[in-house]
Amino acid sequence: MRHAVIPDVQAKPGVSLKYLTAIGKYLAEKQPERIICIGDFADMPSLSSYDKGKKSFEGRRYRKDIDAVQRAMEALMTPIAKVGGYIPKFDLTLGNHEHRINRAVDFQPEFDGVISVDDLRYPEWGWNTHAFLEVIQRDGVCYSHYFTTGVMGRPATSAQALLTKKHQSCVAGHQQGLQIATAVRADGKMLTGIISGSCYEHKEDYLGPQGNNHWRGMLMLNDVRAGEFETMPVTLRYLRRRFA
Repeated sequence: MRHAVIPDVQAKPGVSLKYLTAIGKYLAEKQPERIICIGDFADMPSLSSYDKGKKSFEGRRYRKDIDAVQRAMEALMTPIAKVGGYIPKFDLTLGNHEHRINRAVDFQPEFDGVISVDDLRYPEWGWNTHAFLEVIQRDGVCYSHYFTTGVMGRPATSAQALLTKKHQSCVAGHQQGLQIATAVRADGKMLTGIISGSCYEHKEDYLGPQGNNHWRGMLMLNDVRAGEFETMPVTLRYLRRRFA
């Protein structure tokens, strides 16, 4: 089995989504058996609590956020759909940015029945969608937007911590950049922990001038068998150059 892993896209109004067409063309060419999105495909800035009330928040609208997500999904999925006979298995684990919708309903009950994660329409695009922080296991590899550690349930902050705490091959997003850690069990089985949370080209203002220089791309996990695999990072720079 081959798994294509799409980390955090954070699609939102006002940013270029053309690179997603390049990803779609790459997937159409390679035809992995599984395509797994590990959350935060949507950004949902209109529901952000980080800068609410600031000047930067002006003009944000929920409907614009939803429209951006649909344009992003169309850019990604259209090249895949054009390949005759290619029907991969799709899984999407919701991230904390999609969970902003549920949080908004929790804190403002008047939104109940008005807004919903269903507005993202992921299942309509063919994605088997899983709840925020649900862990799914595919061919022995565990996936979630992030994996919690400790009694407070904080996200594991390093790939090595994933292996130390979970004792299994795990792939997570949420954190910008790319971390890969490996370990070998006593029986010789190779375990791999990966944190990769930046599959977008735009810069995030909150990271400042020096915080946006992180790795950006997706992953191909080749020869996946019972939790073992060969990792192949694929940068957005390469994809844009190859499939422009």
